[in-house]
Amino acid sequence: MKLKLFALLLALVSSFAVAQNPAVSPSPPPPAAQPAQAQNWPVLRVAVDATYKPFTYKTPAGQLTGFDVHIAQALCNEMRRRCVFVEQVWDGMIPGLLARKYDVIISSMSITDERRRVVDFTDKYYSTPSGIVVRTGTPFTGPASLRGMRIGVLKGSTQERFAMSQLRPAGAIIVPYDAQNQVYLDIQAGRLDGTVADRVEVTAGFLNRPEGRAFGFVGPELRDRRYFGDGMGIALRKGRDELRTELNNAIRAIRANGVYDRIARLYFDFDIYGD
Repeated sequence: MKLKLFALLLALVSSFAVAQNPAVSPSPPPPAAQPAQAQNWPVLRVAVDATYKPFTYKTPAGQLTGFDVHIAQALCNEMRRRCVFVEQVWDGMIPGLLARKYDVIISSMSITDERRRVVDFTDKYYSTPSGIVVRTGTPFTGPASLRGMRIGVLKGSTQERFAMSQLRPAGAIIVPYDAQNQVYLDIQAGRLDGTVADRVEVTAGFLNRPEGRAFGFVGPELRDRRYFGDGMGIALRKGRDELRTELNNAIRAIRANGVYDRIARLYFDFDIYGD
């Protein structure tokens, strides 16, 4: 009887744990090519980091895809612009924008006060929390529980800023990486004990994969705007007010005409836009 009760409780706990992970759909097809007339439209150069599934990543054939890529193309179609994607490592995103290597960043960039000092942002186009991921069963009551653990983070990210401010003073060893998928490889290899990452991205890119099944979230969702800002927006150089207005109008248009929701349903079974 005790064994049956234990098994039932274990099943309930397991199902609860799974429910806490945001559900992400299997990889949908890449966005369709823009219409033929797009060849005559003005170019919009869009920077992306292609190591951030399900937001921006590559198919086995090497084609860029993901929620950000779909959204960027929908916005370009709405504005009658031809999207040209430029791949960029995350830590070089804003320097590349300021150096005029591209016109905008549409790559899950959080709208933070620190970034607003050097670039402008559109309105948000989605919002998700972050979380701390370590091996399942790790006791956790707060940052001090991570003392001595090696925690990998994406260099230049809001998660790095949070980890440096909140986890390192408590004794965690924070290790920045150029790409989030490199973090997962080193967790798998035993060189890291965990990560701080966007909850949706880490679920799709690591926890839902065989190599991530021994890991899970600890602690509450991370939403403190001091670190994580006001949702994800499109970054552009200061002074480009006309382009910002054009982009904001396009965001509102695809939200109103159903295009945004159709794209979101390809990837998620929850409201990615948020409050």
